[in-house]
Amino acid sequence: MESLTQDQIKQLLITLKTEHDDLDFLIGNVIEQPGIDQIRIQRLKKRKLALKDEIARLENMLLPDIIA
Repeated sequence: MESLTQDQIKQLLITLKTEHDDLDFLIGNVIEQPGIDQIRIQRLKKRKLALKDEIARLENMLLPDIIA
């Protein structure tokens, strides 16, 4: 990935966290529907997990390296 400024990283984090929350809401709604589509739920959960990983990676980019 190209080098991002801290402001760009923060903005991307906001976007990804919003998408993560939206997926959480969507998964809850899909589960409550009759005739649950397990494949759709698996795909949504996989996307949610990928977002979580990306969010963690970006948050680590914002933390300064600490030399122990």
